[in-house]
Amino acid sequence: MQDSDLQRYLLRLFERHDVELEPDEEWLMTDGDFPAVRASWFEGAAGEPGRLDVDVVLSEDRHIEESFAGVGGGEAGCLDALRAFEEGIFHVLLAACWYVTDDRRMTLYGWDFGIRTWDVFVGPWLSSKDGVEPPSELMPALRAALQDAALNPELHWVRLFYRRGDDGTVSAEALLDNAPWPAGDRLLASLPWQASEQGYSVRGFVALDIRDY
Repeated sequence: MQDSDLQRYLLRLFERHDVELEPDEEWLMTDGDFPAVRASWFEGAAGEPGRLDVDVVLSEDRHIEESFAGVGGGEAGCLDALRAFEEGIFHVLLAACWYVTDDRRMTLYGWDFGIRTWDVFVGPWLSSKDGVEPPSELMPALRAALQDAALNPELHWVRLFYRRGDDGTVSAEALLDNAPWPAGDRLLASLPWQASEQGYSVRGFVALDIRDY
């Protein structure tokens, strides 16, 4: 799928949720300003998944970067990745960046860190294996870790990825505002994840921002 096709796809997707964006070269702008969004598709090598990159620019120096694998060649692979994007993070981005919140598509929290209250938007967890979900301890542990992070009063986002291989080996990665977050890595590795004879992976996306009273 060409970038121009992706741009049209995103335009229609946002329109269906009452957000009007304007094309500006490869970007879709909001009233000629930020936030701006674009997507790019990279075909995989023979037999390998392709990759969909989605960038959301919040300001001159802040932007959200997310990638999704797409299984299948050509347009089928791109559409597979777009489905993962829509299910996993699209509605969180709508809420956190464009202030269009659909509480049927995510879980919402209000977290008090000191004198500030944060609105927290948690997207659906994407699992490679049916029936595998994150441990119930994940969100309380994430809240504690973010409180310890002493966040600046602005929008922040967290990507969490946990993978258990067929041989039981574990890899865990957490990114906070696109950057490696060692405390999040330790958090993921310390939780009682579901045992399974077959390997699996789970990823999630969380955004939080200061509540505007």
